[in-house]
Amino acid sequence: AAAGAAGRAGARGYRAALCTQLAGPLQLRELPPRALQPHQVRVGVHYCGLNFADILACQGLYQEKHALPFTPGEQQPDCITCLLTPIHNVFWQGCRVVGVPGTTAMAEECVVDQKMLWQVPEGVSSEDAAVLPVTYGTATLVLQHRACVQPGETVLVTAGAGATGLAVIDLAVNIFKAKVIAAAGSDAKCELALQRGASHSVNYSRSSLRDEVKRLTDGRGANVAVEAVGGDIFKAALQSLAWEGRIVVMGFAGGKIPSIPANLLLLKNVSAMGVYWTRYQEENFPVFSSTMSSALRYCQEGKIHPHIGAVFKLEEVNEAFNHVLQRQSTGKVVISMQ
Repeated sequence: AAAGAAGRAGARGYRAALCTQLAGPLQLRELPPRALQPHQVRVGVHYCGLNFADILACQGLYQEKHALPFTPGEQQPDCITCLLTPIHNVFWQGCRVVGVPGTTAMAEECVVDQKMLWQVPEGVSSEDAAVLPVTYGTATLVLQHRACVQPGETVLVTAGAGATGLAVIDLAVNIFKAKVIAAAGSDAKCELALQRGASHSVNYSRSSLRDEVKRLTDGRGANVAVEAVGGDIFKAALQSLAWEGRIVVMGFAGGKIPSIPANLLLLKNVSAMGVYWTRYQEENFPVFSSTMSSALRYCQEGKIHPHIGAVFKLEEVNEAFNHVLQRQSTGKVVISMQ
């Protein structure tokens, strides 16, 4: 498979999904191979994870703007790839690597900075490896680097059936030995979160999140809240914190960016912080790299179990976007180039 991909890359162009108009459908186009810089590597993509940030970027709503046309996943991708070209005269052809491309991702081929590649160890499936970069990378930063979760603490996770929410549950329970309360917008999503390791779940579409968390913690509240919805759910999560609790903002899947009532921080001495995984590439690369290495190691050791919600082919990329936008998705949605 690797040799065939290598021959294809050298002989002709490759297919890629292009955003040619903001908020419009993506177009599948044939593109010519890109020229390589000395520090770059050309790889053939097998799987690419779809992130909510990709959808926002194609709508023109993401914090980083892209000039049209562009391939989704350029800044926030998960790719499991087959390495096609040498690094420092050592051929890795045939090796499985997971990478964070800087030049196209939802395509049959992409160009990657060589420091952004990690070899996938034996025992880790290609599908599992495709889930790790953004979801488990972010979850590791949230729990370890930002919230400093301790064994026995209670972690509240909103959007608990989403890709990163499930990664937070997986790591919190199996690595950090915490108790998890998962919050989601439907009974089915709550049930999935329970199946994946959460101790309790709250359907915030029909119950008060704050009241339920208080009840489930005997009035103490959660030590950590991992929040990805925004709006009123963020405020409820903030109000659900225990004394000296920590809330970590991962995103705003509900579409509303909340304001933080500073008095709520003061009254219980709580901390509010954010996490933006890809920014660590520039600001603290050792921490960024360690999240990938840790996730691959945990997966190889069987300590974590990534959850893939759906797999779409490259030509079905618009259906994949709609699947996420219509809130039908649970776990990671993956685009397959095969």
